[in-house]
Formats: sequence, C-alpha cells, structure tokens
Amino acid sequence: MNARVAASPLASAQVMAAYRYCEAVTALQARNFSYGIRLLPEAKRYAMSALYALARRIDDIGDGDLPPERKAEQLGRTRELLDEIRSGAVSVDDTDPIKVALADAARRFPIPLGALDELIDGVEMDLKGAEYQTFEELKVYCRCVAGSIGRLSLGVYGCEDPELGAEYADTLGLALQLTNILRDLREDALNGRTYLPSEDLVRFGCEQGFALPRPPRGADFAGLVAFQAERAQRCFEEGLRLLPMLDRRSRASTAAMAGIYHRLLGRIAADPESVLRGRVSLPGWEKAYVALSGLAGGRS
Repeated sequence: MNARVAASPLASAQVMAAYRYCEAVTALQARNFSYGIRLLPEAKRYAMSALYALARRIDDIGDGDLPPERKAEQLGRTRELLDEIRSGAVSVDDTDPIKVALADAARRFPIPLGALDELIDGVEMDLKGAEYQTFEELKVYCRCVAGSIGRLSLGVYGCEDPELGAEYADTLGLALQLTNILRDLREDALNGRTYLPSEDLVRFGCEQGFALPRPPRGADFAGLVAFQAERAQRCFEEGLRLLPMLDRRSRASTAAMAGIYHRLLGRIAADPESVLRGRVSLPGWEKAYVALSGLAGGRS
C-alpha cells in the first residue's frame, strides 16, 4: 500500500461529503470508467472519482455552449484551482467539493497534477479547432486528453516501475482515445470536429467527412475503419503490458476499463458503418462481465 495512504486515515465529514459528490458524478456520467474503479479499495476509489470529476468538468467546459472567450476564462480558472491544490491552500470548508476531494487525494497519493494541465491543453486544442495532418500530430492530442488520465491513474494505483509504467499508460490511453474517436465519428462531425489524420482521410477517399448516416460516395470507409482499428489494437497490445506491474485490484480496475473499450473496438471493426448510425455501446451485463473477468485475472 502507498505509505502516504497508510499514514492518513479517511477523512473529515466535509471531505467525505466531497468524495461522495465526486462518486455521484462518476456514476452518472462515466459508466465505463465507474465499472473499473468499483474494483478498487476505498481510498483509491475515492481518489479516482475526484480525478474523474475534475476531468469531467474540464471536458464539459470544452463541449458546452459558452462562447469561446468564456470557455478560455473557465479553463484558466481551472488552472488556478490546480495551483491552489499544489500549494496546499485548499480548506475543507471550500464550497467546491471537487476541489476539496482532489486536494485530499493529492495529499494521500503522488498524483502528477501537471497531467490535468495537459488535459486542459487538449481541450484548448479543441477550442482552437485543431485538425491533425498526421498520426504523430494526433498522438500529441491523445497524450493530452487520454494519456494524461492514464498517468494520473498510475499515481493512485502505484506501479513497480513508474517510468516504464507511465509509457505503457500513455499507450493504453492512446488505444482508448482512438476507440473513442471511431465511436464518436459522426457525432464529432456534426459538431464540426474531425480527429482522424487528414492523410488517412485522403488515403481512403473520406475527405468529405462523416456528417451523413452513410459513408461518402466512392469512399473506402470500411478500409479506413479497419486501418484505424488495427492501429488501436496494436496500442492495446502494447499498453496492456502495464497490467503485470500493478497490484491485483489496480490491475483488475485497469483490465476492466480497457476490456470494455477493447470490446467496443471489436464491434466497430466488425460493423464499421455502425458508427454512422449511432453510438456503439455495450449492455450493462456485458460491462459487469468484463469487470468480473478483470478481477478474476483476465484481460477481457
């Protein structure tokens, strides 16, 4: 167990209320994520809920309806919140429960809070309408919005080899984000966003985009999805090398979250046009099965 956790028993009534608020946010808005963290011991589960709640707030700023200048202002305030946590200046009586919970988690675990700044960097890329010519450019964005979450999680889980573990966590985050990009292809297109590299869209004749519920005329849409799915699969295989480096319950949590997304990737690869018809998802019973498989030591 992390020594900082062992030395610091859970917490005042104000802090516990803040953690429960974060758990409610996670259960309501992140069902795939919540299936994994349910497998963690209490202190780690609370910390992961606090991390998710702030990450959700950052994402919601980017996806919300405010004008760009207001979004930039709110992202700046979130950076200030992180500075308060880093300086140890957050009171348990603060009116922001996410700030209170995350400040407590950061005292208990060696969480790399700079990764949350990277998440904000990624959201700012979205606000600027960034597009990606190459896969290498897309990887920078994915490191910000998904690899950052992997590195934050590793701070809570602990790892036998933190440096190598961070590399695997980044790669696993890339696998999850590529799966997200495929799943949300049409939804993103309707919101004016394109994440797949331009060079790949040109290669497969998909420059027209994905705003219609059918592939572009003359495009090799199935080939495009197969190419991206194979790329994501390689990232899963590399990133899952992280699992043996984690303790049993952290390994189970990671395996559950990765397993859900890996199954989504398999469904998308089997029926590429499904992502143009609606959001591909797994039923609750299958997510529960994947979570239990992770606890039993399997990867899926």
